Amino acid sequence: MKAFLILEDGTVFQGTSIGSTREVVSEIVFNTSMTGYLEVLTDPSYAGQAVVMTYPLIGNYGICHEDMESVKPWPDAYIVRELSRIPSNFRSEDTIQHFLESNDIPGISGIDTRALTKILREKGTMNGMITTNEHYDLDEAIARMKAYTVTGVVAATTTKEKYVLPGDGKKVALLDLGAKKNIARSLNKRGCEVTVYPADTTAEEILAAKPDGIMLSNGPGDPKENVEIIKEIRKIYDSGVPVFAICLGHQLMALATGADTYKLKYGHRGGNHPVKDLETGRVYISSQNHGYAVDTDSLDPAVAVPAFVNVNDGTNEGLKYTGKNIFTVQYHPEACPGPQDSSYLFDRFIKMMEGNE
Repeated sequence: MKAFLILEDGTVFQGTSIGSTREVVSEIVFNTSMTGYLEVLTDPSYAGQAVVMTYPLIGNYGICHEDMESVKPWPDAYIVRELSRIPSNFRSEDTIQHFLESNDIPGISGIDTRALTKILREKGTMNGMITTNEHYDLDEAIARMKAYTVTGVVAATTTKEKYVLPGDGKKVALLDLGAKKNIARSLNKRGCEVTVYPADTTAEEILAAKPDGIMLSNGPGDPKENVEIIKEIRKIYDSGVPVFAICLGHQLMALATGADTYKLKYGHRGGNHPVKDLETGRVYISSQNHGYAVDTDSLDPAVAVPAFVNVNDGTNEGLKYTGKNIFTVQYHPEACPGPQDSSYLFDRFIKMMEGNE
Protein backbone atom coordinates (compact mmCIF):
# COMPACT_ATOMS: atom_id res chain seq x y z
CA MET A 1 0.00 0.00 0.00
CA LYS A 2 1.25 3.48 -0.85
CA ALA A 3 2.08 5.85 2.00
CA PHE A 4 3.09 9.48 2.08
CA LEU A 5 5.31 11.40 4.45
CA ILE A 6 4.45 15.11 4.34
CA LEU A 7 6.63 17.67 6.10
CA GLU A 8 5.31 20.97 7.37
CA ASP A 9 7.45 22.82 4.78
CA GLY A 10 5.40 21.10 2.06
CA THR A 11 7.97 18.44 1.10
CA VAL A 12 6.35 15.08 0.23
CA PHE A 13 7.98 11.64 0.17
CA GLN A 14 6.14 8.65 -1.31
CA GLY A 15 6.84 5.15 -0.07
CA THR A 16 5.21 1.96 1.20
CA SER A 17 3.08 1.67 4.32
CA ILE A 18 4.53 -0.46 7.13
CA GLY A 19 2.90 -1.33 10.43
CA SER A 20 -0.43 0.31 11.16
CA THR A 21 -2.21 2.18 8.35
CA ARG A 22 -3.66 4.89 10.61
CA GLU A 23 -2.82 8.52 9.89
CA VAL A 24 -0.47 10.29 12.30
CA VAL A 25 0.96 13.77 12.85
CA SER A 26 4.19 13.97 14.86
CA GLU A 27 7.56 15.64 15.33
CA ILE A 28 10.05 14.08 12.89
CA VAL A 29 13.51 13.27 14.33
CA PHE A 30 16.39 11.13 13.08
CA ASN A 31 18.59 8.51 14.74
CA THR A 32 22.02 7.57 13.35
CA SER A 33 22.39 4.17 15.09
CA MET A 34 23.32 1.18 12.93
CA THR A 35 21.86 -1.32 15.41
CA GLY A 36 19.49 -1.17 18.35
CA TYR A 37 16.28 -0.41 16.50
CA LEU A 38 14.22 -2.29 19.10
CA GLU A 39 15.77 -0.25 21.90
CA VAL A 40 14.98 2.91 19.91
CA LEU A 41 11.38 1.81 19.40
CA THR A 42 10.93 1.07 23.12
CA ASP A 43 12.76 4.13 24.48
CA PRO A 44 10.14 6.32 26.24
CA SER A 45 12.14 9.42 25.29
CA TYR A 46 10.66 9.10 21.78
CA ALA A 47 7.07 9.60 22.96
CA GLY A 48 5.43 12.22 20.75
CA GLN A 49 7.96 11.78 17.95
CA ALA A 50 8.30 9.88 14.68
CA VAL A 51 11.76 8.35 14.24
CA VAL A 52 13.76 8.29 11.01
CA MET A 53 16.55 5.69 10.92
CA THR A 54 19.46 6.93 8.80
CA TYR A 55 20.99 3.44 8.45
CA PRO A 56 19.48 2.04 5.24
CA LEU A 57 18.54 -1.53 6.29
CA ILE A 58 16.49 -2.07 9.44
CA GLY A 59 15.10 -5.31 10.91
CA ASN A 60 17.76 -7.76 9.72
CA TYR A 61 18.19 -9.41 13.15
CA GLY A 62 14.50 -9.41 14.02
CA ILE A 63 12.89 -8.70 17.38
CA CYS A 64 14.06 -10.12 20.73
CA HIS A 65 11.63 -9.04 23.45
CA GLU A 66 14.29 -9.36 26.17
CA ASP A 67 16.04 -6.32 24.64
CA MET A 68 13.06 -3.99 25.05
CA GLU A 69 13.74 -0.85 27.12
CA SER A 70 10.08 -0.49 28.08
CA VAL A 71 6.92 -2.60 28.14
CA LYS A 72 5.79 -1.14 24.79
CA PRO A 73 7.05 1.00 21.90
CA TRP A 74 6.61 4.77 22.26
CA PRO A 75 7.29 6.57 18.95
CA ASP A 76 4.26 7.84 17.04
CA ALA A 77 5.66 6.44 13.79
CA TYR A 78 8.71 4.77 12.22
CA ILE A 79 10.46 5.79 9.00
CA VAL A 80 13.04 3.62 7.20
CA ARG A 81 14.73 3.19 3.84
CA GLU A 82 14.28 -0.59 3.71
CA LEU A 83 12.84 -3.18 6.07
CA SER A 84 14.49 -6.59 6.06
CA ARG A 85 11.91 -9.14 4.94
CA ILE A 86 13.55 -12.15 6.60
CA PRO A 87 15.42 -11.67 9.89
CA SER A 88 18.48 -13.83 10.56
CA ASN A 89 19.32 -14.24 14.25
CA PHE A 90 19.05 -17.22 16.59
CA ARG A 91 17.49 -14.94 19.24
CA SER A 92 14.81 -13.51 16.95
CA GLU A 93 11.21 -14.00 18.15
CA ASP A 94 9.34 -11.75 15.72
CA THR A 95 9.71 -9.56 12.65
CA ILE A 96 9.81 -5.79 12.92
CA GLN A 97 6.87 -5.59 10.50
CA HIS A 98 4.66 -7.67 12.78
CA PHE A 99 5.93 -5.82 15.87
CA LEU A 100 4.85 -2.48 14.37
CA GLU A 101 1.47 -3.86 13.30
CA SER A 102 0.70 -5.51 16.64
CA ASN A 103 1.55 -2.30 18.51
CA ASP A 104 -0.42 -0.06 16.12
CA ILE A 105 2.67 1.94 15.10
CA PRO A 106 2.32 3.41 11.58
CA GLY A 107 5.33 3.86 9.37
CA ILE A 108 6.73 4.25 5.90
CA SER A 109 9.55 2.50 4.04
CA GLY A 110 11.06 2.95 0.61
CA ILE A 111 11.90 6.63 0.96
CA ASP A 112 15.30 8.33 0.77
CA THR A 113 16.01 8.68 4.48
CA ARG A 114 19.38 10.33 3.85
CA ALA A 115 17.67 13.11 1.83
CA LEU A 116 15.05 13.44 4.59
CA THR A 117 17.76 13.69 7.24
CA LYS A 118 19.57 16.41 5.27
CA ILE A 119 16.35 18.44 5.23
CA LEU A 120 16.00 18.05 9.01
CA ARG A 121 19.64 19.01 9.57
CA GLU A 122 19.47 22.07 7.32
CA LYS A 123 16.00 23.35 8.27
CA GLY A 124 15.80 21.89 11.78
CA THR A 125 13.44 19.38 13.34
CA MET A 126 9.91 19.85 12.03
CA ASN A 127 6.52 18.21 12.26
CA GLY A 128 5.23 15.80 9.65
CA MET A 129 2.33 13.56 8.76
CA ILE A 130 2.22 9.96 7.54
CA THR A 131 -0.90 8.99 5.62
CA THR A 132 -2.10 6.28 3.24
CA ASN A 133 -4.75 8.64 1.83
CA GLU A 134 -3.71 9.35 -1.76
CA HIS A 135 -6.20 12.25 -1.91
CA TYR A 136 -4.80 14.17 1.05
CA ASP A 137 -5.32 17.94 1.20
CA LEU A 138 -1.83 19.48 1.47
CA ASP A 139 -3.00 22.80 2.96
CA GLU A 140 -5.14 21.02 5.56
CA ALA A 141 -2.26 18.66 6.39
CA ILE A 142 0.20 21.54 6.85
CA ALA A 143 -2.25 23.37 9.13
CA ARG A 144 -2.57 20.23 11.30
CA MET A 145 1.20 19.83 11.45
CA LYS A 146 1.84 23.43 12.45
CA ALA A 147 -0.69 23.06 15.28
CA TYR A 148 0.98 19.92 16.70
CA THR A 149 3.10 20.13 19.88
CA VAL A 150 4.55 17.40 22.09
CA THR A 151 2.87 17.65 25.50
CA GLY A 152 2.10 15.46 28.52
CA VAL A 153 4.63 12.80 27.56
CA VAL A 154 6.36 12.39 30.95
CA ALA A 155 3.01 11.59 32.58
CA ALA A 156 2.24 9.17 29.74
CA THR A 157 5.51 7.22 29.98
CA THR A 158 6.29 7.07 33.72
CA THR A 159 5.46 4.02 35.83
CA LYS A 160 1.99 4.19 37.33
CA GLU A 161 3.00 2.52 40.60
CA LYS A 162 6.12 2.33 42.75
CA TYR A 163 8.05 -0.95 42.53
CA VAL A 164 11.30 -2.38 43.91
CA LEU A 165 14.20 -4.31 42.41
CA PRO A 166 15.71 -6.06 45.45
CA GLY A 167 19.40 -5.92 46.22
CA ASP A 168 21.71 -6.14 49.24
CA GLY A 169 23.73 -3.00 48.53
CA LYS A 170 22.98 0.71 48.54
CA LYS A 171 19.35 1.86 48.46
CA VAL A 172 18.66 3.95 45.36
CA ALA A 173 15.47 5.87 44.64
CA LEU A 174 14.90 6.15 40.87
CA LEU A 175 12.50 8.88 39.77
CA ASP A 176 10.98 7.52 36.57
CA LEU A 177 10.56 10.41 34.14
CA GLY A 178 10.21 8.00 31.21
CA ALA A 179 13.09 5.71 32.17
CA LYS A 180 14.76 3.05 30.06
CA LYS A 181 14.78 -0.28 31.91
CA ASN A 182 18.53 -0.55 31.71
CA ILE A 183 19.08 2.34 34.13
CA ALA A 184 17.52 0.41 37.01
CA ARG A 185 19.13 -2.80 35.72
CA SER A 186 22.61 -1.19 35.67
CA LEU A 187 22.24 -0.18 39.32
CA ASN A 188 20.64 -3.47 40.35
CA LYS A 189 23.41 -5.61 38.87
CA ARG A 190 25.87 -3.59 40.98
CA GLY A 191 23.99 -4.80 44.06
CA CYS A 192 21.77 -1.77 44.61
CA GLU A 193 18.22 -2.06 45.87
CA VAL A 194 16.34 0.14 43.39
CA THR A 195 12.94 1.63 44.23
CA VAL A 196 11.31 3.11 41.13
CA TYR A 197 8.92 6.00 41.74
CA PRO A 198 6.32 7.62 39.43
CA ALA A 199 7.29 11.04 38.08
CA ASP A 200 4.72 12.88 40.21
CA THR A 201 6.07 11.49 43.52
CA THR A 202 6.86 14.20 46.07
CA ALA A 203 10.38 14.76 47.32
CA GLU A 204 9.06 14.20 50.86
CA GLU A 205 7.95 10.66 50.03
CA ILE A 206 11.24 9.79 48.38
CA LEU A 207 13.35 11.27 51.19
CA ALA A 208 11.20 9.62 53.88
CA ALA A 209 12.45 6.24 52.63
CA LYS A 210 16.00 7.38 53.48
CA PRO A 211 17.68 6.36 50.21
CA ASP A 212 21.48 6.34 49.99
CA GLY A 213 21.18 8.05 46.61
CA ILE A 214 18.62 9.35 44.13
CA MET A 215 18.64 8.73 40.38
CA LEU A 216 16.77 11.06 37.98
CA SER A 217 16.04 9.24 34.73
CA ASN A 218 15.83 10.11 31.07
CA GLY A 219 12.47 11.01 29.55
CA PRO A 220 10.65 12.71 26.67
CA GLY A 221 9.54 16.22 25.80
CA ASP A 222 10.38 19.81 26.68
CA PRO A 223 11.94 19.92 30.18
CA LYS A 224 10.30 23.29 30.95
CA GLU A 225 6.85 21.68 30.75
CA ASN A 226 7.51 19.79 34.02
CA VAL A 227 6.89 22.68 36.39
CA GLU A 228 5.73 20.66 39.43
CA ILE A 229 8.46 18.03 39.04
CA ILE A 230 11.09 20.78 38.92
CA LYS A 231 9.84 22.07 42.29
CA GLU A 232 10.27 18.60 43.83
CA ILE A 233 13.75 18.21 42.31
CA ARG A 234 14.75 21.49 43.96
CA LYS A 235 13.87 19.90 47.32
CA ILE A 236 15.99 16.87 46.39
CA TYR A 237 18.88 19.22 45.54
CA ASP A 238 18.56 20.88 48.96
CA SER A 239 18.38 17.53 50.81
CA GLY A 240 22.07 16.69 50.65
CA VAL A 241 21.37 13.15 49.34
CA PRO A 242 23.76 12.10 46.51
CA VAL A 243 22.14 12.49 43.07
CA PHE A 244 22.98 11.12 39.61
CA ALA A 245 20.82 12.35 36.74
CA ILE A 246 20.64 11.33 33.08
CA CYS A 247 19.26 13.21 30.05
CA LEU A 248 15.88 14.77 31.02
CA GLY A 249 16.84 14.39 34.69
CA HIS A 250 20.03 16.37 33.95
CA GLN A 251 17.98 19.15 32.34
CA LEU A 252 15.42 19.26 35.16
CA MET A 253 18.11 19.52 37.84
CA ALA A 254 19.61 22.45 35.91
CA LEU A 255 16.22 24.17 35.71
CA ALA A 256 15.57 23.48 39.39
CA THR A 257 18.77 25.31 40.33
CA GLY A 258 18.25 28.41 38.21
CA ALA A 259 19.83 27.52 34.86
CA ASP A 260 18.06 27.53 31.48
CA THR A 261 17.50 25.02 28.66
CA TYR A 262 16.91 25.49 24.95
CA LYS A 263 15.81 23.40 21.98
CA LEU A 264 18.54 22.13 19.67
CA LYS A 265 18.15 22.60 15.92
CA TYR A 266 17.87 18.85 15.28
CA GLY A 267 19.02 17.16 18.48
CA HIS A 268 21.46 14.34 19.17
CA ARG A 269 20.12 10.84 18.58
CA GLY A 270 22.39 7.88 17.92
CA GLY A 271 25.10 5.62 19.28
CA ASN A 272 28.22 7.45 18.15
CA HIS A 273 28.38 10.89 19.79
CA PRO A 274 31.79 11.91 21.23
CA VAL A 275 31.79 13.67 24.62
CA LYS A 276 34.83 15.13 26.37
CA ASP A 277 35.46 14.98 30.11
CA LEU A 278 36.62 18.52 30.88
CA GLU A 279 38.53 17.40 33.98
CA THR A 280 40.64 14.66 32.37
CA GLY A 281 40.48 15.60 28.68
CA ARG A 282 39.43 12.06 27.82
CA VAL A 283 36.83 11.57 25.09
CA TYR A 284 34.10 8.92 25.35
CA ILE A 285 31.81 7.66 22.58
CA SER A 286 28.25 7.87 23.85
CA SER A 287 24.67 6.92 23.08
CA GLN A 288 22.33 9.91 23.01
CA ASN A 289 18.69 10.79 22.54
CA HIS A 290 17.67 14.35 23.27
CA GLY A 291 16.34 17.47 21.57
CA TYR A 292 17.10 19.99 24.34
CA ALA A 293 20.30 21.13 26.06
CA VAL A 294 21.37 23.11 29.11
CA ASP A 295 22.50 26.67 28.36
CA THR A 296 25.93 26.92 30.02
CA ASP A 297 25.81 30.73 29.81
CA SER A 298 22.96 30.60 32.33
CA LEU A 299 24.95 28.60 34.90
CA ASP A 300 25.96 30.12 38.22
CA PRO A 301 29.46 28.69 38.94
CA ALA A 302 28.59 28.75 42.64
CA VAL A 303 25.87 26.19 41.82
CA ALA A 304 27.23 24.08 38.93
CA VAL A 305 30.02 23.96 36.36
CA PRO A 306 30.27 22.13 33.01
CA ALA A 307 31.78 18.65 33.36
CA PHE A 308 31.34 17.23 29.83
CA VAL A 309 31.05 18.83 26.40
CA ASN A 310 29.92 17.51 23.01
CA VAL A 311 32.98 17.32 20.74
CA ASN A 312 30.91 17.83 17.59
CA ASP A 313 29.05 21.03 18.42
CA GLY A 314 30.30 22.22 21.82
CA THR A 315 26.94 21.82 23.60
CA ASN A 316 26.81 20.83 27.25
CA GLU A 317 26.88 17.11 28.06
CA GLY A 318 27.08 17.14 31.85
CA LEU A 319 27.37 19.19 35.02
CA LYS A 320 29.13 18.91 38.37
CA TYR A 321 27.35 20.67 41.21
CA THR A 322 29.54 22.85 43.42
CA GLY A 323 29.75 21.68 47.03
CA LYS A 324 27.17 18.93 46.41
CA ASN A 325 27.30 15.18 45.82
CA ILE A 326 25.48 15.69 42.53
CA PHE A 327 26.58 15.07 38.97
CA THR A 328 24.46 14.91 35.82
CA VAL A 329 25.01 13.85 32.21
CA GLN A 330 23.12 14.49 28.99
CA TYR A 331 24.00 11.13 27.42
CA HIS A 332 23.19 7.49 28.24
CA PRO A 333 25.75 5.52 30.29
CA GLU A 334 23.32 2.56 30.34
CA ALA A 335 23.35 2.31 26.51
CA CYS A 336 22.38 -1.11 25.15
CA PRO A 337 23.29 -1.76 22.47
CA GLY A 338 25.79 0.96 22.10
CA PRO A 339 29.14 2.04 23.47
CA GLN A 340 29.79 0.98 27.04
CA ASP A 341 32.45 3.67 27.53
CA SER A 342 30.43 5.55 30.13
CA SER A 343 29.08 2.72 32.28
CA TYR A 344 31.75 3.65 34.85
CA LEU A 345 29.46 6.54 35.86
CA PHE A 346 27.25 4.07 37.75
CA ASP A 347 30.33 2.94 39.71
CA ARG A 348 31.15 6.58 40.39
CA PHE A 349 27.62 7.08 41.75
CA ILE A 350 28.02 4.10 44.09
CA LYS A 351 31.36 5.48 45.36
CA MET A 352 29.63 8.82 45.94
CA MET A 353 26.95 7.10 48.03
CA GLU A 354 29.70 5.36 50.00
CA GLY A 355 31.34 8.71 50.66
CA ASN A 356 34.46 7.90 48.61
CA GLU A 357 33.96 10.42 45.81
